[in-house]
Amino acid sequence: MSDTDLRDIEALDARKSDGIAVVTGASRGIGAAIAGRLGADGYTVAVHYRQDSAAAADVVEKITAAGGTAFSFAADLAEPDTGTAFWASYDAAAGALRDAPVRVLVNNAGVVVNGVIEEFAAEDFIRQQQINATAPFLIIKAALPRLANGGHVVNISSGATRVPIPGIIGYTMTKGALEALTLPLAQHLGPRGITVNAVRPGTTDTDMNADWLRGNSEAMATVVASRALGRVGEPADIADVVAFLASHDARWITGQIIDATGGERL
Repeated sequence: MSDTDLRDIEALDARKSDGIAVVTGASRGIGAAIAGRLGADGYTVAVHYRQDSAAAADVVEKITAAGGTAFSFAADLAEPDTGTAFWASYDAAAGALRDAPVRVLVNNAGVVVNGVIEEFAAEDFIRQQQINATAPFLIIKAALPRLANGGHVVNISSGATRVPIPGIIGYTMTKGALEALTLPLAQHLGPRGITVNAVRPGTTDTDMNADWLRGNSEAMATVVASRALGRVGEPADIADVVAFLASHDARWITGQIIDATGGERL
């Protein structure tokens, strides 16, 4: 890539409103926080969801109320033809914006199936693998012609890849696959100036963890005690890290796995 190309990329980064940030699983939790933060940073945000259209609409409304631009679209990542179906749904919802460059792609959507290996049903493992690992691969593959040179891919992994939790062994394996995808993809897309990084959230106060964490003082105390920073993570803690990796400030960072667990079990 020439110096002229790099200057063009820097100029485009300064005009983030010229590009789209696509966030999967953005109707709630960490995904919603990422969408909101990227909207505040000036990106037009494509809010992906599976079935909760009302929650996705709420995320879009909050972004637009704050002066940003956003739209939502639905796609089921459990479907075998995820890559094709995902971007077809995106195009239908984007309207006149469908030809705008995709500057940021955040692979955040995921499902957790609890159980140690002896309890794990094969069909649950296969579905979890499809949504958490296969779908991001296919979405990225189909996105390559759309990604702007100098853009950013951010994969949301999990602190469980560093701190073993036998009760979510299948989930951990899928997130390990996502991290394994990050490194060779960074090397492959480097000539286009596209950065590829992953973020490992720790236990975060989201709806996904509500059933065992919220209102459970013992569980909360255990989580807090295991973290160097002495508190449970909030969605904004992760969104801020993603926003940095999706910015020009992180232009020289690629192929990295960023631990955002608050110092869990250091």
